Amino acid sequence: MDIFSVITLLGGLAFFLYGMNVMSSGLEKLAGSKLEIVLKKMTSNRFKSLLLGMGITIAIQSSSALTVMLVGLVNSGIMELSQTIGVLMGSNVGTTLTAWILSLSGIEGDNIFLRMLKPESFSPIIALIGVIMIMTAKHNRTKDIGRIMVGFSVLMTGMTLMSNSVSPLADSPQFTHILTAFQNPIMGVLVGAVFTGIIQSSAASVGILQALSLTGQVTYGMAIPIIMGQNIGTCVTALLSSIGVNRSAKRVAAVHICFNCIGTLIILPVFYLLHWLIQFSIVAMAIDPVGVALVHTIFNIVTTALLLPFTKYLEKLAYFFVRDSKEEKAEKEKRAMLDERLLATPAVAIEVSREVTVQMAELSKKTMEQAIQILFNYDEAVEETIRENENRIDKYEDKLNAYLVRISKHSLASKDNRTVSKMLHCIGNFERIGDHAVNIMESAHELHEKGLHFSGDAANELRILCDAMMKAMSMAYSSFEKDDLMIAHQVEPLEEVVDTLNIELKNRHIKRLQEASCTVELGYVYQDLLTNIERVSDHCSNIAGAMIEIDEHENIHKYLHNIKKDDMDFQESYHKYLNHYYLELGQPEAKEA
Repeated sequence: MDIFSVITLLGGLAFFLYGMNVMSSGLEKLAGSKLEIVLKKMTSNRFKSLLLGMGITIAIQSSSALTVMLVGLVNSGIMELSQTIGVLMGSNVGTTLTAWILSLSGIEGDNIFLRMLKPESFSPIIALIGVIMIMTAKHNRTKDIGRIMVGFSVLMTGMTLMSNSVSPLADSPQFTHILTAFQNPIMGVLVGAVFTGIIQSSAASVGILQALSLTGQVTYGMAIPIIMGQNIGTCVTALLSSIGVNRSAKRVAAVHICFNCIGTLIILPVFYLLHWLIQFSIVAMAIDPVGVALVHTIFNIVTTALLLPFTKYLEKLAYFFVRDSKEEKAEKEKRAMLDERLLATPAVAIEVSREVTVQMAELSKKTMEQAIQILFNYDEAVEETIRENENRIDKYEDKLNAYLVRISKHSLASKDNRTVSKMLHCIGNFERIGDHAVNIMESAHELHEKGLHFSGDAANELRILCDAMMKAMSMAYSSFEKDDLMIAHQVEPLEEVVDTLNIELKNRHIKRLQEASCTVELGYVYQDLLTNIERVSDHCSNIAGAMIEIDEHENIHKYLHNIKKDDMDFQESYHKYLNHYYLELGQPEAKEA
């Protein structure tokens, strides 16, 4: 093996890692935000978690990516440690599929069907189809499928290059001499762990072992400890991702390390004890790529079967290694709302962002309800809560905007792009509604401080207007939270009713001023309240409008102009709401304001 073979080996490894990265990224985008939703809903028991971990790892072809994802979700407070253990075990089983795909490189035979199964035969065809899809497709989803195919082809090409580069080793006495060192199982475990830890890819490490097995110089006795070590080495990714996270997230990495280390510590001594007693003939036999895949699969399945009943003990072990400090025992650990590690999986980061945005929306709505509450029944404690909530809403806006901008820099599926756009449009409106809640609260504070009171008619009018505004808000927020365009289309007729009621109430207020039944000072407060309520309904219209514009690809200004002019459903809904609230208003009476 000369210097050019070494260069080819390194180049093949580079192709392999790049192809794996491209393929995994494409698969993650295709899976979309369903990953995070499924992760939360299907971790109710260990068996579901196990199947889920297998399924996601097979879908995204990366157990490391799934582990980093879990660390981020636990750090964000979205998942608990106990929910991740079964998923981690399943990911170890799911990652064995890659080894089986790579084992195709060992197929021998002159039959045309067997030759078509070899990577050098089908990789160029898959690459050609993938490139055509990328260059000609109009939809991002089709382009993503094309990238997956190209990534797979690059990966298999890398595997072929590695196999070709090490083939001269079959006749090298120096290589045979080096391999004698791997007769020691502990050395095999250490080499497998260190090499996998350096390249941070168990798939690539297994691929190199499969390439070496084609020389016919690697035996089962050498390969088995190396494969066990590779499982330990893949924990390095989880270990690195746990830097700078809370202790709960660190425990995810601890569970992953404990699982793989315990599996090796149990199975390796048992295997060699049985070999000492029975003398397995297979130990001295040369292993091939299929044999590597088989050993890799058996080891992971047996380890999972042994440790799955003891998930609670693995959790306790993680708590033993990563203990709470005295301060954390007295005070609950603060969790990051939006973990940066999730940015490595944009679809999951988007879904987490959406959950946080919904939390922001709910807090904004609650704050407005509290503001209206103290308008009619002043409470100093509620006023302080409103101020605190408004500060929290501002922090939500700052963090979400910055996080979503970072997500937007990634190449996203069209659906995910729309979701990000909707959030960016709506977050500002949620924040402004929080500001108007503070304005209404300040008006309530002024009324209380100066001892001013609205008359029965004025107070009743405000209640009715607030009810209409709150209904519009509930509908707008519900349309966002449920991603429901049918609800979004119902917001604008009600917003128009709020505007109409606002004009009516202003006219009644002017009449009271003309009749000298309302003071100018009280009138200013009343006008401020009407203005804030109307602006809140405008923001509700903006939220619903953003939903419609982004999902239906329609200019919102043109849409609003058309429906107000010609749309019979809009007119029907508008008059229905208007008649309802006008009936509640009743006949105006000139009483003291």
